Amino acid sequence: MQVGTHTHTIDEMLKAMSRQGWRITEQRRSLATLFAESGSYLSPKDVYEYMKVKYPGVSFDTVYRNLRLLSEMGVLEQFHLADGLKFKASCLSHHHHHMICVSCEKTVTFEFCPMKLVKDLPESFEVQSHRFEIFGYCSDCKSAASPVKPIEH
Repeated sequence: MQVGTHTHTIDEMLKAMSRQGWRITEQRRSLATLFAESGSYLSPKDVYEYMKVKYPGVSFDTVYRNLRLLSEMGVLEQFHLADGLKFKASCLSHHHHHMICVSCEKTVTFEFCPMKLVKDLPESFEVQSHRFEIFGYCSDCKSAASPVKPIEH
């Protein structure tokens, strides 16, 4: 990811926080920077370990509460992966969905939206948003897990 992309992601995250009435503190700026630069899934513990180095007084509860609130406002996406709850910066640029490798957590986006195929929703239900992820093995992890066939002489 290029530096310009990091800056754009950080700015988008900070704007979203500001729209919700949050003060943009140095800690929140650090949190946005961590997710923009990481590009990967982070557990609440990962985030806490990162934040306590810079801000020794920060509590795990504060970090966790901020992650949940950022997720609720759409700045972060939360995923329940094999090793627990993790967060990643939301893809704010356009609507798309993800395929996620359950082994290495590599994420591939795809543009097709399955909501177009959903039928028979109750008329009284107004959809505000949706998510769609496919979990499986990427080609690298799939080949690594395949047994090696012995060479016949």
